[in-house]
Amino acid sequence: MTASTTHNPARCQEVARHLEWIGDRWTLPVVVVLASGTLRFNELRRAVAGISQQMLTRTLRRLERDGVVTRTVRPTVPPMVEYALTPLGHSLAALGQDLGRWVVDQEAAIHASQAAFDAREASE
Repeated sequence: MTASTTHNPARCQEVARHLEWIGDRWTLPVVVVLASGTLRFNELRRAVAGISQQMLTRTLRRLERDGVVTRTVRPTVPPMVEYALTPLGHSLAALGQDLGRWVVDQEAAIHASQAAFDAREASE
């Protein structure tokens, strides 16, 4: 077993903390939308179906803090604020897109498994 595959409980906790914010409801949708290019706040809000202004603000602030998104304020009246992915953000977006493709490719199998499970549970 190599050092990279050796179980380390402290390291697992750190990884779990990151996976928690990556796997929340809004992170991947925001990151994947931003993969297409720089967007202003309201453009981004319209592109991410169902997200509230407050939740988008929180999500963007966390992503900026973690180095996934950059926030640029343009000196106009009123100020124009734009959001873009960093290289780290682009790498996360690619993984999010891959995960989304996996779901689409496996959706029929997942639904079949759910239906079979539900039928077994109903008959017990």
